[in-house]
Amino acid sequence: MDNGAGELLRILRDGRPRTRADLAGITGLGRAAISTRLEALLELGLVVPVSDAASTGGRPSARLAFNPGARLAAAADVGATHATVALTDLSGRILVETTERLEISCGPEAVLGWLAMTLQGHLETVKRPATDIVAVGIGLPGPVEHSTGKPTSPPIMPGWDGFNVPAYVQQTFDVPVLVDNDVNIMALGERATCWPGEDNMIFLKVATGIGSGIISGGTLQRGADGAAGDVGHIAVSRGAGVQCRCGNTACLEAIAGAPALAASLREKGLQATTGSDVISLVRSGNLAAIQAVRQAGRDIGEMLNMCVSIINPSLIVVGGSLAQSGEHLIAGIRETVYTRSTPLATQHLNVTQSKTGAEAGVVGAGIMAIEHALAPQRVHDFATRQPPGGHRNTDSLDSVEHIAQTSKPLRDAAAEQMHPALP
Repeated sequence: MDNGAGELLRILRDGRPRTRADLAGITGLGRAAISTRLEALLELGLVVPVSDAASTGGRPSARLAFNPGARLAAAADVGATHATVALTDLSGRILVETTERLEISCGPEAVLGWLAMTLQGHLETVKRPATDIVAVGIGLPGPVEHSTGKPTSPPIMPGWDGFNVPAYVQQTFDVPVLVDNDVNIMALGERATCWPGEDNMIFLKVATGIGSGIISGGTLQRGADGAAGDVGHIAVSRGAGVQCRCGNTACLEAIAGAPALAASLREKGLQATTGSDVISLVRSGNLAAIQAVRQAGRDIGEMLNMCVSIINPSLIVVGGSLAQSGEHLIAGIRETVYTRSTPLATQHLNVTQSKTGAEAGVVGAGIMAIEHALAPQRVHDFATRQPPGGHRNTDSLDSVEHIAQTSKPLRDAAAEQMHPALP
């Protein structure tokens, strides 16, 4: 299908300025067709002229580049006890963000109301209208039916089951709203930012809960009902008889999640209520805390051993708040995975700490929103509906070439991970 202007934008999103002749050579289209499509993108401000290419003897050819400042994406990473909300440009670069302590158990209206209010404040900060937002991406700490954006029987989210998150947010922002599990968006964010060449990886979040985002063959795996990667409720041997908040016993989360570690340290007479307390004790050199985190790593490794045998990833990235305890958690994971998995499955396996850290989720939510909004067909449809003299928010055109060359573009492969069914 000829997606016209959208296909040209897809090419230009790699950050390289090009001439009309360059684009004609890449696409095989005639100069007239290229010019027509580019005019639509120029009207939208999605493409802008930059400094001329070197002359070859005639009139210099004007180069054109993707303008990531033309519009905004809204991104939210909502965890069990904290939430981060940000505005990004169309390259995924965070412009402004806020992180606050917020209990997911407060319910959808309270959490999403705070999200909308915070985004409105961010728009005032960057002095941009709400109409500049092209889409909203949201990560939630539980299973989500991605095609509808509704949480599905989330174990730690009372009042959220079946709640129409997109419809609620669209009362404030009349744009597509995409919702996914928080670990899935962390996997997208970590991969796009730090590991763009990895097509088979697991992102493991270890915090209040334990979950994973699985990328296999370059595609994020959500499963039939959005429950793929819910590894915190896999049974492990040391958890036998231990009650989990999901209602089962022996779950990994019940012995290796942050609340479980804090409880075990309190039994030893230490002051530990939260995961942050556990991390502080580890960083202070407390031997009991170090041993508890190391053992949690071994327990997590027992679960990952199964995942390695089934998925055969080349990379396991460990993130979440407990990953901030340093190498102690990673060492425990490696100890079990490398010992118990087959040599064939681990010969090229890298187990490492998240490089993106706390930003992985909100970056991934932004990616999810941007890839949906800038899919070639949507851009083409929007361009053909755009009236003459359309929106042209380029800020300082002098900075566009620098932005185009230095911003980290989102990989085309990420577009394949976005579900097209949302409004």
